[in-house]
Amino acid sequence: MLEEIKGYQADLIVLAGYLVIIPEILIQSYRNKIINIHPSLIPAFCGPGYYGLRVHEAVLNRGVKVTGATVHFVDEGTDTGPIILQKAVKVREDDTPEVLQRRVMEEAEWHILPQAIELIAEDKIRVKNGKVYVTVQP
Repeated sequence: MLEEIKGYQADLIVLAGYLVIIPEILIQSYRNKIINIHPSLIPAFCGPGYYGLRVHEAVLNRGVKVTGATVHFVDEGTDTGPIILQKAVKVREDDTPEVLQRRVMEEAEWHILPQAIELIAEDKIRVKNGKVYVTVQP
């Protein structure tokens, strides 16, 4: 996989719905060049076992009032890399996991993933000591 990606001379790797653990050698070769979108406000409802509808089922079972989505850099852990952007979404009393999943995608994921890509493309993102800094022009 690493050689194939190197052949494309990729500047950024975007994981959106890619439910496979990335090999450590790929992460090391593309440190802070791989981003992922996760359907919760990390650090809540993330890590091993939290993907797809499982995230939204856990949100509803816990009874939280706000969920959302997170764009983060990929590191060697599961959903543990530096956070780039987050957006909150209200949980409604009549939500089902499927309805909540759709709303999180529409209200959060579809907004912050392109925004994060744009910030990275415009070289407005810096990572220092595991934290993300965004350069904002007045």
